[in-house]
Amino acid sequence: MNAMNDDDTLDRQLRDAAPYIDDEGFTARVIARLPAPRREPRWLRAMVLLGVTALGSGVAYLLSGGGRFVREGVIQLSTFPIWLLLVFAFGCGLVVGAFAVIFAIRKTPEVRDLGRLRF
Repeated sequence: MNAMNDDDTLDRQLRDAAPYIDDEGFTARVIARLPAPRREPRWLRAMVLLGVTALGSGVAYLLSGGGRFVREGVIQLSTFPIWLLLVFAFGCGLVVGAFAVIFAIRKTPEVRDLGRLRF
């Protein structure tokens, strides 16, 4: 069965469902007595993530021999012919562009139901 038809059917069933059952204000009283949600400061989460990232990067740097592999990689890359580097860069651009187009197309509502497309 088509996903769009399932969504339409579910929406129709939810709209046609029984109306709210009166509970003589019980729900409103319970909600009113609930404590206000505590809000963690956003900067605290950002600092924790930044600290963990810096710590992980430092440990990876130390365990990898002080970044020796980066220096060796740059030296190996400098021995490649320039035409090969240009082809590699162009290929990477094509791959990234293709993924961007695919994800952009997938977000359009028409793609969710290919049967509705008119060519």
